[in-house]
Amino acid sequence: MNIRRSAALVAATAVIGMATAPAALADGSAPSASPSVAIPSGLYGKADPTYDGVWRQSLSLLAQHTTGVKPAAKAVDWLTGQQCANGGFAAFRADPGKACDAKTPLDSNSTGAAVQALAALGGHDAEVGKAVKWLESVRGDDGGWGYNPGGASDANSTSVVIGALAAAGEKVTSAQAALVELSIPCGKDGGGAFAYQPDKKGKLAANADATAAGVLGGLGKGLAADGAKQGGAPACKGSGTPDAAQAAQNGSAYLTEALAKDHHLMSSMPGAKDQPDYGNTADAVTALSAAGHGDQAAPALSWLEKNATQWAAQSGPAAYAQLVLASHAAGADPRHFGGTDLVKALNATGPAPASTKAAADGKKDEKKDDGGISVWYVVAVAAVAGIGIGFLFSGRKKQQL
Repeated sequence: MNIRRSAALVAATAVIGMATAPAALADGSAPSASPSVAIPSGLYGKADPTYDGVWRQSLSLLAQHTTGVKPAAKAVDWLTGQQCANGGFAAFRADPGKACDAKTPLDSNSTGAAVQALAALGGHDAEVGKAVKWLESVRGDDGGWGYNPGGASDANSTSVVIGALAAAGEKVTSAQAALVELSIPCGKDGGGAFAYQPDKKGKLAANADATAAGVLGGLGKGLAADGAKQGGAPACKGSGTPDAAQAAQNGSAYLTEALAKDHHLMSSMPGAKDQPDYGNTADAVTALSAAGHGDQAAPALSWLEKNATQWAAQSGPAAYAQLVLASHAAGADPRHFGGTDLVKALNATGPAPASTKAAADGKKDEKKDDGGISVWYVVAVAAVAGIGIGFLFSGRKKQQL
């Protein structure tokens, strides 16, 4: 769900066939170069949307929805306008009035995220239905999905699509079966974790980003997952290939251990110094909370409250959305996040919302109390892009612990 690589790196990896789609730098800051395209008025954020426009729009709409915010119509229209006639979405189409063709770079992550957002907002059954059909049409022989059609399946992409299918009311059992093939058996090096993809020799290497995504996929949940009832501490169980539910718990055990010391994950990029990985830490909080381990996620959420708001301010709407979604899953209030109102900050990156639940509740209170003070509605709240950003994107296999 995270977008943590520069546009230059995305372009470079595209040349060598890697599937990535990020927009922010490894340190979490936004690319400094001026956008190469005009920024549409309905789009969230002012950074170049070439590699993450649909992703960050979808996460922003999902995050707003979880907090009772009704987005501006033109923000939703921008997203639906990005869809091709065959149902798929590319990361960004500068001229949506131009028909898509065989060269349009449609991808599973943008399409899966858009499905989740449009399904959550409601009233977009036609768009969701077409997108689901496209996703099924590009499914791999192993039952999973890669970032690009025809690419090898990876845990991140398969999980994003599982979330989309679940949001659309489709069955996800067979997709989950493909996902758990990327989980590492307990007792092995990195046991419990998910790998991004097998290496050339078929070996699976633990990847924290893929594990956070895999936990949600194993649970059959999407990017805006609700927190589950608290259970005991997660443990990695079994020596063979687990079922999806156990794979999610095994992944939770891995994330719990990874967060235990410093309460955050680290990002490791070629040629760059290792540094805190704010986006993946937020995704881990979402995953653990969705799996019923919010108590294990609490220290990481506290760390984010103290350290991640500057990263979000630099990185833009998708980063704010990830923090909102983490708060939502953990049952925290994103309007009081380490002294920052994440909802207000996210809203400010795009067109003014049509309404908010907070404003509506305030008006009700005024009528009831004959002129009482309006109050923000407190929401127990929930993400990458990928695309940076959150779960999202391919090419994250180098972000390993």
